[in-house]
Amino acid sequence: MVDDKSKRGATDRNRISASQPYEVAYFATKHGISTEAALQIIKKYGSDRDAADKAASKLK
Repeated sequence: MVDDKSKRGATDRNRISASQPYEVAYFATKHGISTEAALQIIKKYGSDRDAADKAASKLK
């Protein structure tokens, strides 16, 4: 899903975009995982940030 920069707010904060390198880098750094692992999680769980966060926390 492409991140629309004009749409901001709670709905946008609940999503994560694999096509935005800065979002993937932030997600990887936040969870202490590699960028490749972050991309795999995001692609598996889609744009749902909560589901991706839960999956990443299991890797620790």
